[in-house]
Amino acid sequence: MRDLIRNRKFIFTLAGFLVFSILIGTGIQMLSSSKKELKLLKEQQREMALLKDQFVTLRQKVAAVESKKSLANMTGIVQAIDEVFRSIGVKHKVKTVRATGQKEVKEGFEEEAEITLEKVTLNEMLNIFYRIENAPMILTIRKASIKKSFDNPELLNISLVLSFLKPK
Repeated sequence: MRDLIRNRKFIFTLAGFLVFSILIGTGIQMLSSSKKELKLLKEQQREMALLKDQFVTLRQKVAAVESKKSLANMTGIVQAIDEVFRSIGVKHKVKTVRATGQKEVKEGFEEEAEITLEKVTLNEMLNIFYRIENAPMILTIRKASIKKSFDNPELLNISLVLSFLKPK
């Protein structure tokens, strides 16, 4: 009888230890999978933060372009070119302005013109490019050709093809 009671105690103790071991194993496995899931979620959070930063940057760029579209009260590319070059003070160096055409695009009407400037200094050229880039309208440089002047090698002759986007 005593052997039977000892055997039962032993069996219950062994069963309790076995249940405890199974619970510990299951808990460790759940903890491990939770750690993996946490690692994946942290990685996704980092990716989302990067995407958010890129989205904010793109939204700011779009807003800048949209504000340029709303400020573009120019009637055509010739008036826009006149505005840019007059503000810099190199209007007298513009030799030719030739409108090459107008085409309809999704955002509005795009006009192009070829401009030739002669005897421009490097500083004036930089100011022209800066002013075109930061003009309160959508002006884009399609093509630029820069050559040294024959009279003075320090001066430049510039040929530009500019595009002006006029909203509908």
